[in-house]
Amino acid sequence: MGFGDLKSASGLQVLNQFLADRSYIEGFVPSQADVAVFDAIPSPPSADLCHALRWYNHIKSYQSQKNSLPGVKKPLGQYGPAGVADTTSGSAPASKDDDDDDDFDLFGSDEEEDAELTQLKEKRLAEYTAKKAKKPALIAKSSILLDVKPWDDETDMAKLEECVRSIQMDGLVWGQSKLVPVGYGIKKLQIGCVVEDEKVGTDLLEEHITAFEDYVQSMDVAAFNKI
Repeated sequence: MGFGDLKSASGLQVLNQFLADRSYIEGFVPSQADVAVFDAIPSPPSADLCHALRWYNHIKSYQSQKNSLPGVKKPLGQYGPAGVADTTSGSAPASKDDDDDDDFDLFGSDEEEDAELTQLKEKRLAEYTAKKAKKPALIAKSSILLDVKPWDDETDMAKLEECVRSIQMDGLVWGQSKLVPVGYGIKKLQIGCVVEDEKVGTDLLEEHITAFEDYVQSMDVAAFNKI
C-alpha cells in the first residue's frame, strides 16, 4: 500500500484518484491517517487535482487540533491503494513524538498497564466513531442555490463544475446546475445543493469553493430556503 512519492506529481495523482470517492484517508472523520499523509505533502496540490486539493484544504483547517484527532499515526506505506508502494523521501516508519510519549513513563508502568491503556484508547475511539455516526431523529436541512463566477470567458466551466462537485462532506448533497449568461460572453455556474444545517453552512461552502482559485473568482448565495 502507499501513494508512491507524495512529493512528486505522479504521487499526487495517485492521491487524487484515491480521494475521488472518499472524504478522508481512512473512515468518515478526520484522523491521524489524514495527518500522516498531509504532513508528507510539501505544498498544496495543483487545481487540476481537485479531489486532492479539496481534501488538503479541509485537513489544513484542523492543523491547530491535529494532535487531538483520533487514531494512531502509521507509516505512509500502510495507507492508500493496494499495489502501490510508498517511495516518499524522508518518510519515517512512525512519529518520533509518538514513540517518545510511549517510552516515557513517569511512574514506570509495566506491560500490563500499557495493555490496559491501549484498550482504553480503543474503547474511546470506538465511542467517538459511534457518536459521529449517530444521527439525530430530526435533521434540519436547507436548500441552497449558489452562483459561482469564473474569472473570464476563457475559464473552463466544465472543469469549474467538476471542482465544485468534487467537494464532499457529511451533510452535503449536490443537485442540478446550469450555466447562466452574465455579460461579455461570460457565464456563471448556478448550482443547487441540500445541506444539513448543523454540519454544513454557506461560509464552509464558500471556503471550499473559492479554494479553486484558478477557476473561481467568487461565490454568492442566490437563494436559501429551509426544508
